Amino acid sequence: MNKIISLCKRRGFVFQSSEIYGGFSSCYDFGPLGVEMKNNIKRVWWDEMIKNHENIVGLDAAILMKPEIWKASGHLTAGFADTLVECKSCHKRYRADEVDSKVCPECGGELTKPRKFNLMMKTFVGPVEEDAATTYLRAETCQGIYVNFENVLNSMRLKIPFGIAQIGKSFRNEITPKDFIFRTREFEQMEMQWFCHPKTAAKYFNYWIKERLNWYLNLGIKKENLRIKEHKKEELPHYAKAGTDIEYHFPFGWREIEGIHNRGDWDLSNHAKNSGKDLSYYNEETKEKYIPYIIETSGGVDRSFFVFLIDAYQEIKGGRTETTKAAKEIEILLKLDKKLTPIKVAVLPLVRNKPNIVKKAKEVYEMLKPHFMCQYDELGSIGRRYRRQDEIATIYAVTIDFETLEKEDVTIRDRDTMKQERVKIKDLISVLKEKLGF
Repeated sequence: MNKIISLCKRRGFVFQSSEIYGGFSSCYDFGPLGVEMKNNIKRVWWDEMIKNHENIVGLDAAILMKPEIWKASGHLTAGFADTLVECKSCHKRYRADEVDSKVCPECGGELTKPRKFNLMMKTFVGPVEEDAATTYLRAETCQGIYVNFENVLNSMRLKIPFGIAQIGKSFRNEITPKDFIFRTREFEQMEMQWFCHPKTAAKYFNYWIKERLNWYLNLGIKKENLRIKEHKKEELPHYAKAGTDIEYHFPFGWREIEGIHNRGDWDLSNHAKNSGKDLSYYNEETKEKYIPYIIETSGGVDRSFFVFLIDAYQEIKGGRTETTKAAKEIEILLKLDKKLTPIKVAVLPLVRNKPNIVKKAKEVYEMLKPHFMCQYDELGSIGRRYRRQDEIATIYAVTIDFETLEKEDVTIRDRDTMKQERVKIKDLISVLKEKLGF
């Protein structure tokens, strides 16, 4: 964990929020490389859902919604609350299910009796803080999908079964946020809600478990680090008829990275009841009218980001470069899938004290920039620069050397194999596009 956290800060993936003011607990800022990687994760997920599956459309619902929605969904009741205990001496709070005894793990003081703690984050809309203006930051993105079910159905002329996908921020007032970006109070979700006939719900539930597991595997996550955990009846959320988690083996143990639930007709039925709107579906062909069942796939952008970083992280003893000094050190390789890596191509002049080589390198960099996410680096030895690029997962390094000036070609170095090949500058864009699958 410490190595991953250090890498994230050192190389511009993740920073502590409000760091110069001492930091703001459980909130994080994604740096230049982090935001690129996050965008890549979201883009790959979006393409998978919208492009690779039939009958799934997108949505971007508002974060702020009428409070009645959260009442109808059960979020303002005991159903969306953690049970906490507090130490009477040091006043530190714990989730009741994480404390085995009646004494504080920190100071040994007596703990209070368990009490419910609602996770919704309250805010106010309007010029004065009065009860009438109270609302909440959304705790999940899916409620925006449910209340737009009829709008999407009618405007897109869809037929059951179909899905609605959404990526967006959610907020929960977690009691014990921990483990870096695994559990935070502000996070981003990738959710898809699949609306289907009640009789087909079990079939689609199993289908989406397999689809979502394969998504992680196809992006390079090691099979032995993933597992499926079915929820027992007593473990199910109040809205679910069945539930399964995809778990990853983090350094701190097996934890959920995505949930797949058969939510039945709970959500649409409750919103229909509380809004007075008929949210049933009418099949013109069979003349059947019913409330659709919902199969939910709910993953976290931040957790996926964390998983991909951990799984890609490698330490290579003895080094991968030719220099004697480097060979005695441990080199870090971040072997991310090429779809996810923040920098696709690095442009490196062999030496920085030769103006002709530097000039040509900058020309190549400017040529590649419109086509790929690139980085230009001329500081330090070429071996050190290769190492820096390996550490941030850059797929290809393009080196401009003395031969380039004579033959108008460059060296392309592959991150994973370290093999090098000479390519003409005029062919460079097409060769890199082919290698990257563009």
